[in-house]
Amino acid sequence: VGEQVLLKCSFKSSSPITESLLVDWTYRPLTGGQMETVFHYQSIPHPTTAGSFKDRISWVGNVANGDASIAIQNPELSDNGTFICSVKNPPDV
Repeated sequence: VGEQVLLKCSFKSSSPITESLLVDWTYRPLTGGQMETVFHYQSIPHPTTAGSFKDRISWVGNVANGDASIAIQNPELSDNGTFICSVKNPPDV
């Protein structure tokens, strides 16, 4: 709580990395409920503009190096849950 947390995500792709590469980070609270997209990357980072993670997620990845990591500022106990990183690099999924 209170310190920046790094959520690491690494990937390998058999296809060349292009602007078509997509990264989606989704989150489900520990208490259950709806999955929500908290971060999207396609050519440039697109942090969420709504919800409890608004203005708190930053892109720290480098897709050229197979890194799709993000950081969360000012984490709170209520942020506890499951974070899923999904990378699609067409035609490789």
